[in-house]
Amino acid sequence: MLKEAMQYIAGLKEASMDPKVVEINGKTYCNKELKRYDEEPMASAIEATTLTAMIDYIKSCSKELRETMIIHVVNPTTVKLYSGLTKEREREYLFKSYAAVPKFSYGNWYSQEEFIIEMQADFEVTEDLQLILKVAGNVEAKTTQNYVDDGTSQRAVIKQGIASKADVLVPNPVELVPYRTFLEVKQPSSEFVFRIRDDRGEPAFKIVEAEGGLWRNEAMNNIKQYLIENLQNDSVYDRITIIA
Repeated sequence: MLKEAMQYIAGLKEASMDPKVVEINGKTYCNKELKRYDEEPMASAIEATTLTAMIDYIKSCSKELRETMIIHVVNPTTVKLYSGLTKEREREYLFKSYAAVPKFSYGNWYSQEEFIIEMQADFEVTEDLQLILKVAGNVEAKTTQNYVDDGTSQRAVIKQGIASKADVLVPNPVELVPYRTFLEVKQPSSEFVFRIRDDRGEPAFKIVEAEGGLWRNEAMNNIKQYLIENLQNDSVYDRITIIA
């Protein structure tokens, strides 16, 4: 007990001592944990799912902005609003917009019903989309194992009417417009490979991206142009830099 008591007294003595500041190899150290009271507080970021919300915030809450601001188009679904550098060489993170886009599984196989529903829900209506839906909606079950497939194109049997059938060439590649970025901006089109296979006697479908993600650059530029068009006539525009 005596040993523990002495250690406790020694701890009290050390706690009462003034902090010691030493410099070692050009670095400054202190023997106590200190809290800095002159540190500039930073705001917590607001989050939304549209670009419109960020624009409204910038226009309506301009007093909350610093002398210089940066809008960073991080990717097709994320845009962030930062301040310029503070005296501490930090940035204040004020706003984030994240696009709530459909989660279509490119490269995964879908059943006939699932594929038709997802294609109608997650893509803009185009000529190629209607062609895919026609093939997918009328393809004959239990015939996919007889598809003619040369690695690029396929042939399938589809129903034409109550009793008639037709052998059709499956379109490839197809140009589609998925919902992949903020709905306020133009959705980039891309080329896709459309494939069909037999899945235990039932047709299955998938589409695969065929452009290596080039659409992302177009989407990010569309977002940047949308922000410029909606902010350039506002008084805060000269304080904002938009990067993508």
